[in-house]
Amino acid sequence: MSHRLHLPGSSPVHRTPAEVKIVCAVISVCAVVATPREMFWPFACYAAGLFVVWRVAQIPLRWIAPRLLIELPFVVLAVLLPFAAGEPRTTIFGLSLSTTGLYAAWGIVAKGAIGVGISLTVAATTSVRELPGGLSRLHVPAMIVTIVVLMLRYVDLIADEAERMRVARISRGDDPRTLRQIGATARGVGSLFLRSYERGERVHMSMLSRGFTGTVTDFGTTPASGRQWILSCAPVSAVLGVCVGAWVAR
Repeated sequence: MSHRLHLPGSSPVHRTPAEVKIVCAVISVCAVVATPREMFWPFACYAAGLFVVWRVAQIPLRWIAPRLLIELPFVVLAVLLPFAAGEPRTTIFGLSLSTTGLYAAWGIVAKGAIGVGISLTVAATTSVRELPGGLSRLHVPAMIVTIVVLMLRYVDLIADEAERMRVARISRGDDPRTLRQIGATARGVGSLFLRSYERGERVHMSMLSRGFTGTVTDFGTTPASGRQWILSCAPVSAVLGVCVGAWVAR
């Protein structure tokens, strides 16, 4: 099984077991979120650390950058906060902006971008076939493991089906960018839902006929060793240190 966010490679980050990367990612994101938004240097340290990890994992910036755009809706919200929040206020380029709103906007953009970057790093270096074993070794309930793995697997199938439907519409002279085609677009969404449901039924019956018991197979992935836990926790310790240092220096 593969996923379009996975970037195959043989780097040390790719070879790290999935459960280690999941734990490190969760702790790192929590530390980033807990960092005071009034401090700027901690986020520069986090960003520098991410660049180092991308370098080690051989993840090119041209691959990361377009996928960071998923944060755009939150950036739009952040742009509005300096105008909507209250006192105290400051003047920047002739505009009266809320100081609290500026800090809030900075916090949303910085923490969101770093959090998305961490998530993309885990997705790029972890294949779907590694997830069942990693989540199971973290004692995640088997049903949740099954739902997560199948969701990741079939999101790609639904996206491919939607792309085929879009190409079919365009080849028949339809222009989905115009408002007059909104009815056809709505019908297309309904058709995609029905096709996805029917395909899910067929896949489920096929899995049952092959002996599926409700648990996703581990595919024989190797558990993390103590050395891998220690080496992988070193960067996380640095992240926690930066977070604690930010609160002390605040």
